[in-house]
Amino acid sequence: MYLHELKLWNFRKFGGGGDLFTDKNEIRKPDLEVQFQNGLNVLIGENDSGKTAIIDSIKLVLKTHSTEWIRVSFEDFHEMTKRMRIECIFKELQDNEAMHFTEWLGMEGEGDEAKPYLRMILDIQHNGERILPFEVRAGVDDTGYPLTAEAREYLKTTYLKPLRDAQQELIPKRNSRLSQILEGHEVFKGKSDEHELKSISRCFNCLIQKYFKRNHSSCEEECKFEDEFFEAGEEEGGKIIREDLNYYIQKFLGDNEIYAKFGVISPKLKNILEGLKLSYDEEFDSGLGSQNLLFIAAELLNLDRSNWSGLRLGLIEELEAHLHPQAQLRVVEYFQDFVKEKKKEKKDIQIILSTHSPNLGSKIELKNLIICYDNKVFPMDYECTELDINDYNFLQRFLDVTKANLFFAKGVILVEGWAEELFLPVLAKKVGIGLTQKGISIVNVGGITFLRYAKIFQRKDEKEMHIPVAVITDLDVEPEEENLPKDDKTKKEIVTEKKIKKYNGQSVKTFVSPHWTFEYCIASSDILRKLFYKSVLLAFKEQRDYQGEEKNKEVEKGINDINKQFNSWVEENIALKIYQQILGKERILELPKTKISKAIIAQYFADLLSKDNFINKKNLEGDINIKYLVDAIKYAAGENSEDTDNR
Repeated sequence: MYLHELKLWNFRKFGGGGDLFTDKNEIRKPDLEVQFQNGLNVLIGENDSGKTAIIDSIKLVLKTHSTEWIRVSFEDFHEMTKRMRIECIFKELQDNEAMHFTEWLGMEGEGDEAKPYLRMILDIQHNGERILPFEVRAGVDDTGYPLTAEAREYLKTTYLKPLRDAQQELIPKRNSRLSQILEGHEVFKGKSDEHELKSISRCFNCLIQKYFKRNHSSCEEECKFEDEFFEAGEEEGGKIIREDLNYYIQKFLGDNEIYAKFGVISPKLKNILEGLKLSYDEEFDSGLGSQNLLFIAAELLNLDRSNWSGLRLGLIEELEAHLHPQAQLRVVEYFQDFVKEKKKEKKDIQIILSTHSPNLGSKIELKNLIICYDNKVFPMDYECTELDINDYNFLQRFLDVTKANLFFAKGVILVEGWAEELFLPVLAKKVGIGLTQKGISIVNVGGITFLRYAKIFQRKDEKEMHIPVAVITDLDVEPEEENLPKDDKTKKEIVTEKKIKKYNGQSVKTFVSPHWTFEYCIASSDILRKLFYKSVLLAFKEQRDYQGEEKNKEVEKGINDINKQFNSWVEENIALKIYQQILGKERILELPKTKISKAIIAQYFADLLSKDNFINKKNLEGDINIKYLVDAIKYAAGENSEDTDNR
């Protein structure tokens, strides 16, 4: 049994459709539909993307095993609406689970293939002054029938709130969370009349009496402890206190044979459990993170009960709370294995957790993620995206924490390498677009595997993601081959069209360099060429210094007097000369033919460009050699490009 689907109408930010029913008195399409998997589900997205609203809606319908008070407020209604609705649909009910809900079950399929499902409904209205009475109902029609309190007990969830005070939850107190977990465990459930802990409690009562009497033979209970429990010669402080009390009592009562007796109340099992605390061994000095892990471990006891025939659903908000990155990875890795192992034991344990941690996003299997964006949800499982099984395997290997930023982005730029990643933020600022402020992530795919990453944003479930994704890729055609004719087109035109067709789709747009490579285009720019040339020399010098080789005087001379050196250049194709030096195939200023790091060049180039006050938005936007970069930045930022055909 697991939560298969959640439907929301006019709940918090998920609304806008007005009345719940059409003119024909039929319920309209939900404002949000979320399909969950039987296992691990991770709601991931930026702040205010609706993750908490989804979890809270489930809590409102199902309630939780803890004693927290869950109530409906006016803020739960979307804007000015006066009616909201939540539906939870459960599937794959086993016989021992379905027997609790026989009156409310529906059937899917026919004959021997028919399977039961449970549809729960929470329909709430207010009149502007107060929220009208409501109840949780269930059934196959739109109104359903009231659920009994007993049936609802089998549908409660385990919930861990964000910024949880784990230490407070695990200390002794009335209705402590720890006592609730233990009471539901098969070791204690149904054994309140007689349990070994009660015998231990009576022994404790006996020992208290012995301490104050110092008369071991007068114990009223058959104590399991030996008399040697109290060391011989120990100061009899308890006895002195009792004797003094008895002296006063005799004076007060007139020498009657009545005496004071110390002891503890013989409590119920519930009281004993409420008196327990859970902590680490004394030698382990635990902080907030370790306490949080202890609390999560205790809650797993609640989910993994062997004698439970109800729902096993855990809701965890912000799993990363108080946990350092490595602890986060260990916990979520275990959760993934935990639900799979329990599935083999025929226990359907479902976990729905929320996160805004790219660290977790990179570790969780992509098919388990549900991206929350723009008041919608986008499951990443096989049936929803254009990714194939090999793409999932690839991304599981290479979608690391730096690339996982794309799950939180309002726009994405996919680039081939470090050079573009280092340079583009500075170029964007120069044209008036702050990538960080716009929520745009640059993802370095480390090659030309764009299609794998682009397909994350391409859907086959008709839920198009409106996150602009710009793919920046090199033409990869050498200058002398660009204009060679082929099939009534040049080689450059054919390659460009092929790349655009390969990557484009839905919100993904491809921006192909007008010439050979990114570096060659920069070197071809009249505006940027001189800075780029200086960056090449600086990168060459750094490499030589790092390798402990003799400094090249010509390099230092070129760097210190870049204008003179650059203006004296007489070669016809300066861009080719510079790029060939980068590749280690040519020589500038009599430099050795040594390959120069493109990433180091880009780092120097970005720094020089950021400090240059003469290069501005106007001349950058008018440069045909780098226009594809500017267009890509504008597209990712949601700004229209003047020329979107040259993609």
